[in-house]
Amino acid sequence: MQRLRIKFRRGAEVKYISHLDIMRLCQRALHRAGMALAYSEGFHPHPKISLAVPLAIGVTSEAELMDITLTRQASPHFFTAAVNQQLPAGFEILQVVPIAETMPSLQSQVRFSEYTVELATERGKQELASAIASLLSLEHLPWQHQRDTGPRHYDLRALIDDIWLLDCRDKRCTIGMRLRCDSGGSGRPEQVAAALGFAELPKSIHRTKLILRSN
Repeated sequence: MQRLRIKFRRGAEVKYISHLDIMRLCQRALHRAGMALAYSEGFHPHPKISLAVPLAIGVTSEAELMDITLTRQASPHFFTAAVNQQLPAGFEILQVVPIAETMPSLQSQVRFSEYTVELATERGKQELASAIASLLSLEHLPWQHQRDTGPRHYDLRALIDDIWLLDCRDKRCTIGMRLRCDSGGSGRPEQVAAALGFAELPKSIHRTKLILRSN
């Protein structure tokens, strides 16, 4: 058995593919590349593939993480070359690292996600910096998110680790965010943008990093 941790990119070409379809796509690509996927035991065996954190529809990323288990050894170089040939445009494996089979699951290790968020704005650099500082100075930020099952109430401030202004020009700004992403809750960039006073949804959201407990 061999367990591999894979870092991969999801570009604009595939940003509207659902989490379930991503799992199916990866499984097909691995099979076509000749990788010997390990399966769970029991009446309904499933391939040992797990993603760190599902990516929201419409969001791109250069930092997605996936663990897979193979029944036969494959070198990181061979794995990368073989599987990349089977992936559609917009998907690209960036790094493959063998890890111990006894390591905790990816889902249990993730602490934060970092994003760059592009927004339309009439506000200047100073005003935006002031809005960010004001939000970060809050101890609590009661928030309501409407779901199909009804409203969900929570403290949005508890899901924000840091926010910083990256750029501001031509009626657009780019903001960096480090948001909590664990079993206790996950911050959503569009909600943080709304809390900063942006009326419109972000023009783009791009995940740049996943921060694990082991880091």
